[in-house]
Amino acid sequence: MAENKVNSKAMFQIGYGLYVLTSHDGVKDNGMIVNAVMQVTSSPNRVAVAINKQNYTHDVVKRTGVMNINCLTEEAPFKVFEAFGFVSGRDHDKFAGCSPCRSENGLVYLPKYINAYLSLRTEQYVDLGTHGLFICEVTEADVVSDGASMTYAYYHKYVMPKKEAPKKRGFVCKICGYVHEADELPPDFVCPICKHGAEDFERL
Repeated sequence: MAENKVNSKAMFQIGYGLYVLTSHDGVKDNGMIVNAVMQVTSSPNRVAVAINKQNYTHDVVKRTGVMNINCLTEEAPFKVFEAFGFVSGRDHDKFAGCSPCRSENGLVYLPKYINAYLSLRTEQYVDLGTHGLFICEVTEADVVSDGASMTYAYYHKYVMPKKEAPKKRGFVCKICGYVHEADELPPDFVCPICKHGAEDFERL
């Protein structure tokens, strides 16, 4: 299909939830924000999770084969997204000073701001270029509250801080709000916060 036939804004009409994916690198617990989580079959019960290869968690999960998915609720404050989405587990202990809950696989699940958790074991890995797709067996799952699930739309409307219009020229990421101050945006530019490419930026 010709490139001009694809309006990238149409992709934002696909519904997404927001989740904290937890893992363990052999030394410490780790966690990151993900939005590409989907139950693909119910019998057998299989869930697919896409992780950007630039994220530390991608390599951890690919090596260990296990992860937990924490389903965030609308009560989750912005500090949750700061802790799990804006710093890397390569050089930060995201659970320092915290005593989280653990599922039977030994991985963390959050003690609050979630309505359910899923423990997953990788059965198949698909290389998608920029991302890895993990197709997983559900080994454990439980509902822990009746809070409404956090969606990407809810996050953008009610949780993400509203930014004042920058006075300098540049480009803003439509996904996370990061501002790159420059007259031109390189076509291979990658957002340092959410790892999305130049196609998800718009001029201020």
